Amino acid sequence: MKLQLNWKPEPQFGGFYAAPYEKYGLECQITPGGAGAPTIEMVGAGTVPFAIVSGDEIVRARANGNRVVALLAVYQTNPQGLMTRASRGLKTLEDLFNTPGTLAMERGLPYSDFLKKKYGFDKLKIVPSPFGDLSLYRTQEDYAMQCFVTSEPLAAREIGIEPQVFLIAESGYNPYTTVLATSEQFLKSNPKLVQAMVAAVREGWQRYLSDPSETNAFMAKLNPTMDLRTFAASAEAQKPLIETELTRSMGLGTMTEQRWQELIDQLRELKVIDKPVSASECFANIGQ
Repeated sequence: MKLQLNWKPEPQFGGFYAAPYEKYGLECQITPGGAGAPTIEMVGAGTVPFAIVSGDEIVRARANGNRVVALLAVYQTNPQGLMTRASRGLKTLEDLFNTPGTLAMERGLPYSDFLKKKYGFDKLKIVPSPFGDLSLYRTQEDYAMQCFVTSEPLAAREIGIEPQVFLIAESGYNPYTTVLATSEQFLKSNPKLVQAMVAAVREGWQRYLSDPSETNAFMAKLNPTMDLRTFAASAEAQKPLIETELTRSMGLGTMTEQRWQELIDQLRELKVIDKPVSASECFANIGQ
């Protein structure tokens, strides 16, 4: 059984690597991804039974008739952000968009459209995302870039340039992220297997959040571009984005219909989708 990731082995996937699949009668092959990995298409087409996607990808897929279902949402707060130098003295996202400079960001994504609609891009020169490359951040004072708050900001501190990070969620756009998903057909055909997968992953995240050291050492062998110190710092930084009052009472990865409905409404307003999507059909809180 395969689980397709949408990025390289990093702490955002720690719980998947820590999961005791054998305990639940499963054999799981985890396949790393990369920038632009088409995980939503892969899981929707049945190429893989499970994949990591984002909440907005699920809504867009369902609007297009691709019946993908969210099973567990690792990040309750979206870890995507915008990073610039702290020395610029910017305090809010509004400050960033109202101050002339360069912003490296992938265009055409829903959060990019949301930010453009809310703040406008008139003051900024928008350039392609460097996907983790800090070369221009290192050399340009007025430069900002999209980031994963558990990744690039840590790298920025390593090179001695303190970052100021603004969560995209602060804008009001906060889809679930690092979402374990399957197809509706696979869920209906294999309910016990899916339940076992979710239980294994949830236990894996409990283990990883409690002590990530062993899993970090394993992932570091798969992804030698990140050292163990950065693995540890990233694992610690993501905790408040994963654990909330809701997850502490209902279980890690819990999702609500209200959150899905808010996302659907935002995507319709942005004209990202033009067909109705049922919030209750976007997700299934398995084993709760």
